Amino acid sequence: MKLFRTSEVHRIDAYTIEHEPIADIDLMERAAGRLFEWVTSHFDKARHVMVFTGPGNNGGDSLALARMLAAAGYEVEDYFLRFTEKISPSCRTNLERLQQQGKVPVRFVEKEDELPRIPPEVLVIDGIFGSGLTRPLRGLPQQAVARINASGATVIAIDIPSGLFGEDNRDNDPEKILRAHYTLTFQFPKLSFFFPENEDFVGEWVVLDIGLHPDIIAATPTEYYYLTRRDIAGILRPRRKFSHKGTFGHALLVSGTYGRMGAAVLAARAVLRSGVGLLTVHIPRLGNDILQTAVPEAMLTHDDSDILFSGVPDLAPFSAVGAGPALGLRNNTRKALHDLIRKVKVPLVLDADALNILAMQQEWYADLPENTLLTPHPKEFERMAGPANSGYERVHKAMDFARTYKVIVVLKGAYTAIATPEGEVHFNTTGNPGMATAGSGDVLTGILLGLLTQGYHPSDAAKAGVFLHGLAGDIARKHRGEEALIASDIIEHLGEAFRSVKNEGIRA
Repeated sequence: MKLFRTSEVHRIDAYTIEHEPIADIDLMERAAGRLFEWVTSHFDKARHVMVFTGPGNNGGDSLALARMLAAAGYEVEDYFLRFTEKISPSCRTNLERLQQQGKVPVRFVEKEDELPRIPPEVLVIDGIFGSGLTRPLRGLPQQAVARINASGATVIAIDIPSGLFGEDNRDNDPEKILRAHYTLTFQFPKLSFFFPENEDFVGEWVVLDIGLHPDIIAATPTEYYYLTRRDIAGILRPRRKFSHKGTFGHALLVSGTYGRMGAAVLAARAVLRSGVGLLTVHIPRLGNDILQTAVPEAMLTHDDSDILFSGVPDLAPFSAVGAGPALGLRNNTRKALHDLIRKVKVPLVLDADALNILAMQQEWYADLPENTLLTPHPKEFERMAGPANSGYERVHKAMDFARTYKVIVVLKGAYTAIATPEGEVHFNTTGNPGMATAGSGDVLTGILLGLLTQGYHPSDAAKAGVFLHGLAGDIARKHRGEEALIASDIIEHLGEAFRSVKNEGIRA
């Protein structure tokens, strides 16, 4: 699913108005109707509603919503902030409609001491500013936002929290941004929603489809995407009746050191649960009994070392290779990893200590095979590519890194970002905080290796693997809760995640 910068969304709005065709005021009415449906399905009429309105189209949306809520029996009052003489035509029309309805008192606010006291038990609707803002709030809007933030009330932002920029907030002032519990955004989430520094402002975001014109959406280019169940259903392949284990490839996993064999177990089990035909795990000799017992479906090759990875096995039998979980950083392991990178001729995924070694030997970046999957968490990536002052900056560094070295960077996080050599980034939308647990990354490595081994293109393997990993975690949360969720739970629910996505493909 495409994501757009706010300037592009405004052009898509304008095209829709011209080519549907639909008047601006009628598109606003459609948007307000979607807002009304969501609010009334989540909050009953016992909640008093206080609406804060600005003079632009975002304010027009809030006025139309206030009218609809009042018509449905909600107790609503509106506070119209007069910090400019300008008012958009559609906002003016909706102000007149609200006043003509006569059910909602509209109070015009021109200075701070006219702002109301906001009890914590009310529902606040933020319609002060929309997504076109490019500088921090000041004056009356800033004062209104500060009062809302201090109230303790439940806050719903329309389209985007007032004060938040649509993309890059490095030059913004976090003290001047509304903190919403819910953000009801139109047609597309904003890019800024995907960055950790903005979580406290956006809260839980929900996309409301307002029927923007599909032709202009399809024709408008973008670097930014977010993954949906339907996207992944289009990637996964059906299994043919006469398939056999050779059909689904032979994976090689290089993992583990003495005292840290759990990572190899988790990654190996995830490879197998991802549909691979055959799996061989290359491990230190002293890990033999652990792997043979914990993962009987896997075959083993043994390193010459009893305790660590020191040499590359024969790579000829393998369809794809994964390396990194719990390898350690010893000199002989570093040399062996470099040897592996130079010798491998099949798809490769590198994680964990493999990435830490790369960060120590950055001259090796040029040796990485094209479309290698790299799966760093933010600190690992900063060791590889340098520090970043925000999630926005970090994601764009990942995009630059992927383009420069022709690799795929899977930048792990709440919305894992997949940066491709073509200059695109795809944000994942599955997963939950319960997955922030030891071994979760090893499981992801195994899933990615399993998909690569089956012949999925590396970028498709990255998208599907990350989505399925998060979806399995979401399913596991239903059974375990977030606090009790462990990495093995993700593996155990992978089958249900695959089935859920495939069922989406059948419905489509």
